[in-house]
Amino acid sequence: MRKQFQKTLNELYQAFKEDVDAVEAVDYLLSKVNELPEIEAKSNALKEEFPLPNEVRNNDDSFAVFSDGACRGNPGPGSWGVMAQDKTGLVIFESSGVDLPTTNNRMELEGAIQGLVLLKDHLTELGVFNQAKVFLYSDSKYVVDGISKWVESWKKRGWKKADKKVPENIEQWKQLDTINNEYTDLKFLWVKGHTGHPQNEHCDALANLALDESGY
Repeated sequence: MRKQFQKTLNELYQAFKEDVDAVEAVDYLLSKVNELPEIEAKSNALKEEFPLPNEVRNNDDSFAVFSDGACRGNPGPGSWGVMAQDKTGLVIFESSGVDLPTTNNRMELEGAIQGLVLLKDHLTELGVFNQAKVFLYSDSKYVVDGISKWVESWKKRGWKKADKKVPENIEQWKQLDTINNEYTDLKFLWVKGHTGHPQNEHCDALANLALDESGY
């Protein structure tokens, strides 16, 4: 890859050698090309650290989102952590946030929402949002069962449960339902938490780091 870039940049250098600004730009890009081996090595290391689930590995147009929530006290200060990968294992993004006072379930929902919003923005920039097959992995059965089994019934009752009460965390459920319906092909999958699942553990670490840095 580096040789291909260098060849192209050398051709640009020759084509624009009379233009001082263009030459400076090409020189800058050539300096960056020399950093590619280090960048590629880091990328490969991340792929090994976070092996892809079978549903996504080499599956055309597939992406994986991993989310987790944390809360110190329930209710108490809480946070969420997310990351995403493409079908090659490349880590597209990771992010986290803090909220208080809150609950663990609310932060699990918030993590799923934020992960899907960030991925939507990324896929929209690439122009592939409507073609993407997306899998969201969460260790919260509350999130996975809720969006897969409960939400449709709640909506039919005017966002009420069978006992006529409004579901807890109704605003987050509505947001998750909205983003879920914006995706063409989105599946929610449960993974067991705190069992060494690399991406789930990383999201948990992101969430707790966010809490640590916020002073909680």
